[in-house]
Amino acid sequence: MKPEHFVGLDIGTSTVRCVVGTYDPNGSNMPSIIGHGQAPNQGMRRGAVVHVEEVADAIVHAVTEAERISGMPIKQATVNVNGSHVSGMNSEGVIAISTANSVISPEDRLRVEEAATIVNLPPNREIVQFFAKNYSLDGQKNIKDPVGMHGVRLEVDAHMVTAATPNLRNLDMALEKAEITPSHHTISGLAAAEAVLNRQQKEAGTALLDIGAGTTNLIVFEDGEVQYIAVLPIGGQHITNDLAIGLKTDLDKAETVKVKYANIKSDAKKAKIYAKVNGKEHSFEFDDVTMIVEARVEELLEYVDKELQKIKRSRKLPGGVVLTGGTAKLPGIDEFAREKLQLPARIGRLQNIGGLVDTVEDQTYTTVVGLMLLDMLLLPSLPPVSGKSLQNARGILDGLLGRFKN
Repeated sequence: MKPEHFVGLDIGTSTVRCVVGTYDPNGSNMPSIIGHGQAPNQGMRRGAVVHVEEVADAIVHAVTEAERISGMPIKQATVNVNGSHVSGMNSEGVIAISTANSVISPEDRLRVEEAATIVNLPPNREIVQFFAKNYSLDGQKNIKDPVGMHGVRLEVDAHMVTAATPNLRNLDMALEKAEITPSHHTISGLAAAEAVLNRQQKEAGTALLDIGAGTTNLIVFEDGEVQYIAVLPIGGQHITNDLAIGLKTDLDKAETVKVKYANIKSDAKKAKIYAKVNGKEHSFEFDDVTMIVEARVEELLEYVDKELQKIKRSRKLPGGVVLTGGTAKLPGIDEFAREKLQLPARIGRLQNIGGLVDTVEDQTYTTVVGLMLLDMLLLPSLPPVSGKSLQNARGILDGLLGRFKN
């Protein structure tokens, strides 16, 4: 039986968000949002769990609010994995086709993908997701799906996402305490991409930048496939910290200034900022705020450009950069990114979603809506298994979602 509802759970550095969706009751295949919830999270630093109880408590509060609005009990969800411990790596797999008719079967495709996962990983790391970029058959390159073709030597060029095992276990422990079973783990950037990118952008070559509170997810698509993934240890909290230091003020005042008054548009002009916090008014020089915010955003974009240089895509992505996450709400950040990265840049918007969409159009909800969409798209999760090859098979099955996109 198909599940009646699907759940995304975004366990972010500053906030836990939960979104419940279902297929449109009017008969179309459009996803429809029926519930959402959020709660502040004090138990994480830069995407990694540092206090299991506090994270579990935040999950419970966010899930309970989503249950109340949707009227649905929530027992499992697709959950994001975040933090600078997440990294991507390229891999290749090769197998021989031994069947009499030399026709590539789905089993052969799975075999070559499993061969690509046999790599020397440190004992404290494991594969979270697997993406087949393209296949080669008897020397013919750039094949998207080899099933049904004839050949004797099948190769795959793949990209794998790995994460630190202790961090994953801590995340699972927090979920267990909150009595939520993870139906799938996926990375934040991939979820955000599912919510805001269309097929044309993924084909042309597009970088998605999901700027959260403690980390920034960079994910590069080309030819419809994931080409590169990186998690940078800079986010919106760093802008708040810089403002607190630069303006010599408290963190809560700095956060108010950032959220309500920071503006890096080239034509933004103001003499002073008057911020009201806890009933008291505080004044700051607008130029000081702009200088501090610009410096940190520029540093982040320099990191992004260095990552793009690693894969020879700096200034060479026709689809440009799509910005999302809470910090993407900073006025002028798209214009600033266009100038610094020398690429087209725009703010990501949710696509083809109905229901309570007006309540989740905020940039901070992009990742969790994407997680809900992936909960719909991903294959059913496998039962608990042991053994490395079976874990690899789980990663491969999770990675196959790329074939069902758009």
